Amino acid sequence: MDTSFPREDTRAPTPGKADGAAPTALVLGAPSPPPHDHLIWSIFSTIYLNLCCLGFLALVHSVKARDQKVAGDLEAARRYGSRAKCYNILAAMWMLVPPLLLLGLVVTGALHLSRLAKDSAAFFSTKFDDADYD
Repeated sequence: MDTSFPREDTRAPTPGKADGAAPTALVLGAPSPPPHDHLIWSIFSTIYLNLCCLGFLALVHSVKARDQKVAGDLEAARRYGSRAKCYNILAAMWMLVPPLLLLGLVVTGALHLSRLAKDSAAFFSTKFDDADYD
């Protein structure tokens, strides 16, 4: 049995020791909230299959963030969670902006065509006489 390194005592400390001192607990501050992995958002981004596979990249980083959180490396979990959030935002913008832009182009095109048709209606309703062709 290797006893070259000190071992921690896994038993709970007893309240009254031989010298009569009570155990002390030192609290350094409020614990930081656990890092977010944005896994559900990444799954939905992946399902909606966007260009450049941004949803899949977000899913990969979300799974890595969850793995790091389970392993206890909270700083790496925050980094991966932050990257997953960025990829999810990019995927959402990539899915929302082009259809909105297309809708805007269709509406402005329809307005332009309606104004053009109204302006040219007078031209098409003009009656020409036979004398006009001489």
